[in-house]
Amino acid sequence: MKDLILENQNKWANGIVEIGKTKNNFEESSSVTSKFINELYDFKNGNVQFKPTKASENQFRNDFDSALSYFIGNNPSFSEDSGFALNPWINVEFKNESINIYGDIGMAMGNYFFTDQNGDKTKVEYSFVYKRIGETVKIVLHHSSLPYTSN
Repeated sequence: MKDLILENQNKWANGIVEIGKTKNNFEESSSVTSKFINELYDFKNGNVQFKPTKASENQFRNDFDSALSYFIGNNPSFSEDSGFALNPWINVEFKNESINIYGDIGMAMGNYFFTDQNGDKTKVEYSFVYKRIGETVKIVLHHSSLPYTSN
């Protein structure tokens, strides 16, 4: 199962980069991002617990439409969304602190690093929970936040 989690993380990282490449074509962004969400998250079997990094007004995005809005924006119901995945990022790298497996459930926690076009990296803390579905895993919980900084 650990291999499936690592594979999902790789697909997630590559997917974020691919979404960014569609920045100037909203129809393409919507198509690529919908495929990304459907492949990697388990919204088809119900709500996913999703707390994205840069959401404060609508902190929790537990259904497909609110998750889609977070990644690509352009949804009047979520005015704070500018489309996180449209940045565009040129690389996303997962650094797992730990991965724990319990039957058909796997949990990963650590940092991921988003590299922008200037080569600047943004460090984000994450916890993902994965559920095995057939020969793959899907994300059922996604929580990410920026690291604490003192004033």
